[in-house]
Amino acid sequence: MATSKFKIRCKCPICGDEFFAKTLESWYCSPKCSRTAWKRKHDEEKKQERLNQAQRLIPDDKELLTVPEAYILFGVSKDTLYRHIRLGSLKAANVGQRHTYVSKAELLKLFPLRKESLEDTKPLAKLYRMEPEDCYTIGEVAKKFRLDESTVYAYIRKYSIPSRQIGNYVYVPKNQ
Repeated sequence: MATSKFKIRCKCPICGDEFFAKTLESWYCSPKCSRTAWKRKHDEEKKQERLNQAQRLIPDDKELLTVPEAYILFGVSKDTLYRHIRLGSLKAANVGQRHTYVSKAELLKLFPLRKESLEDTKPLAKLYRMEPEDCYTIGEVAKKFRLDESTVYAYIRKYSIPSRQIGNYVYVPKNQ
């Protein structure tokens, strides 16, 4: 994509530095931060897949769980679970070395179950009033933000902003 005709000030989500985005699609300040973000996302997906596979091996009707099984089902770290056991907010039975069992019912009172995967959750559809009095035309947006109309259209496509055409005018919601 070509470089933009105006300066977009952004903050890199990886290192926190402010930078001027070279394109509309720039999220990171450098290729190094981009690779770091990709690696973090990739590692998180692999971790979630491993947890999902392990979760399928645990029967649903199992009442007493070991701490590693509770970590797999609830997504709460082992240290947090042991801390709750030590403080007494979570009752546990220690049946020998490395065999600490906790009740699934008590865990459900404290923590929600871990979602199956990151992609399973769909974002809720936003409802917009697309009446002309609640919307700007493309020309009004371009004039207000001092942009070219082609840049406004690029943002609409990039961020999936809803638009509506009535006659010769294209309307976008004012809150977007």
